[in-house]
Amino acid sequence: MQLEKFIDRRKTHSVKWYIEDQDIIPLCIADMDFQVSEEIVNAISQKATHGIYGYSTFCERYYDAVEYWWKTQYDWELKREWISFSPGIIPGINLLLKALTNPGDGVIVQDPVYYPFFSTIETQGCNILNNSLVYTNGTYEMDFVDFEEKASLPNTKVFILCSPHNPVGRVWTKAELQKIGEICDKHGVIVISDEMHGDLTYSGYTHTPFAKAHSNHLSYSITCAAPSKTFNIAGMQSSIFIIPNQEVKEKYEALLTGFGLMRPNAFAVEGTIAAYYRGLPWLQEVKEYLEENLQYVCNFLKEYIPSIKVVKPEATHLIWLDCRELDIPTESLHAFFLENARVRLDEGMKFGRGGYGFERINIACPREVLTEALLRIKAAVKAKKETC
Repeated sequence: MQLEKFIDRRKTHSVKWYIEDQDIIPLCIADMDFQVSEEIVNAISQKATHGIYGYSTFCERYYDAVEYWWKTQYDWELKREWISFSPGIIPGINLLLKALTNPGDGVIVQDPVYYPFFSTIETQGCNILNNSLVYTNGTYEMDFVDFEEKASLPNTKVFILCSPHNPVGRVWTKAELQKIGEICDKHGVIVISDEMHGDLTYSGYTHTPFAKAHSNHLSYSITCAAPSKTFNIAGMQSSIFIIPNQEVKEKYEALLTGFGLMRPNAFAVEGTIAAYYRGLPWLQEVKEYLEENLQYVCNFLKEYIPSIKVVKPEATHLIWLDCRELDIPTESLHAFFLENARVRLDEGMKFGRGGYGFERINIACPREVLTEALLRIKAAVKAKKETC
């Protein structure tokens, strides 16, 4: 695998690279600029050469692969009747909220957090209850006192957990998950756990599925995951929803069918099977490269742009950057990087009030691309200082 090789995605309908100004470097949107594993390419190629791309469904091999992955990676034995499908995490969460809430109900999130959570809650007519994470000494912690206050409100029905957390990169410990679980169990709050980035942990950190953290969590939790971020196959639109509560699962799948979303992409089944059975060596190599990129960014910013602080992630291929010392108004920060450095990051403001003064950068790219982006940012910051 050639992770250092730049693969031009500008004319491939890539959302990330679909930009009019070809000089801009996009380090936004959470997909990788790495070619997927040869095993996945071969599986998709074989499917493609079959020549018929009609309606698809799931097979025993698919369920076996899903169960194999969760057993080997997390020592969690799934029951087949728990496993459901969604074309994506956000469409699935929308349907879950429709099944589990009524307009006016409260849904807890922990900002700064993956911003589609906000619009998803509002779309269902629910109220956003912000249990803001606490940023102290370069890392984030949960505010359990505030969390219980919000969980105890009579109209609070759901908590959307981001685990590992996007964008701050925390891998929640088993103790943290258990404490959250105890509070939710006590107050009858259902947990929708978005574990999309669970496979992308760094050395020294282990992702614990929320539902596995304590046996009591099974009855009131839904686990949302996918091979998409892990193996860079988001375009296959195949997410896995683990719903042990059969009453909830039936409500969810009725809505899934009602909206015509119950069938996978024609390539999704074979892609998932190849990823989960044969993709681990590729993933291990990618994670090693991401760790090197992470350290490279940390070293570069510390030496050349110390006014930008790295919130060092424990997982994900994303870095949360504290840019408040640049002394740029929050509403102008994203434009500063885009217009002055010609680098597109993810705007921190979108992640909630806790994202004011921050930006998110995607480091899943060849080092030469990352280097060029950092040099541009360095020059833009230098020019700003010289004009002040």
